[in-house]
Amino acid sequence: MNFDLRQAIINNIRGKTEEELRDMIVTSIEEHEEKTLPGLGVLFEIIWSNVDADTQEYMVETLSKHIN
Repeated sequence: MNFDLRQAIINNIRGKTEEELRDMIVTSIEEHEEKTLPGLGVLFEIIWSNVDADTQEYMVETLSKHIN
């Protein structure tokens, strides 16, 4: 059986409104549930792939600042 988790997550969120996406992200972060991490990773990948280099640099700087 070949299961594409990335595509399943995308299919699950396809058609959601911006408010629904925001609620999903906020809830996932606030609940600290391990099962939501793959979904957040896919969302991050989509965002990363669709922003310019300056925004990517800002994201990396923000991560570095808050992790280190």
